[in-house]
Amino acid sequence: MSIKLYSYWRSSAAYRVRIALNLKGLDHEIVPVSLAPGVAEHRGEAYRAKNPQMLVPFLEDGDLGISQSMAILEYLEETYPEVKLLPQREPARSQVRAFCNMIACDIHPLNNLRVMKYIKTEFGADPTGDWYAHWIHEGFKAAETIASDGPYVFGNEVTLADAFLVPQVYNARRFNVPLDNYPKLVASVDHCNELTAFQDAVPEAQSDAG
Repeated sequence: MSIKLYSYWRSSAAYRVRIALNLKGLDHEIVPVSLAPGVAEHRGEAYRAKNPQMLVPFLEDGDLGISQSMAILEYLEETYPEVKLLPQREPARSQVRAFCNMIACDIHPLNNLRVMKYIKTEFGADPTGDWYAHWIHEGFKAAETIASDGPYVFGNEVTLADAFLVPQVYNARRFNVPLDNYPKLVASVDHCNELTAFQDAVPEAQSDAG
């Protein structure tokens, strides 16, 4: 087994990659890296030597090491193309990429654990309420408009868009963000979660869940 994914059970970015690895049927090893306060394995010297950003996910494939979920997923798509998660034709291919980046660049960073911790520590505010919900709604309003009528985000085939959406909806539900205004997104997630590849990637199914 040459593929190793350094992951934390609650990391939505790692969740994306777990989904993609499962969908592609790639044999891999999950290496837990705790981000939990008081443990913070990601800040240890051993992990810092692999990934100077000290973030998860981090993928090793033989001698190659890659950080950042989108870069990892693009690598998997190019290197293991037997199961394709990006459409082969435009404009569908770019639409999927744009959808992924709406989540990876515009929603997730503002609700990231590091950001929320900084808001609480430096400003004494609770970011798990209005702050968190605001950025979910800002992103999901546009995502709902772009999404197809299903069963998945962009029609009949699972794509990387679904791998990005499912963890973000998981997080929204975790923080009790109402999703009534996003029926297409919720329906897509429900269809995805019927698939074994998604079920095996959920945070609670990970060996380090706690």
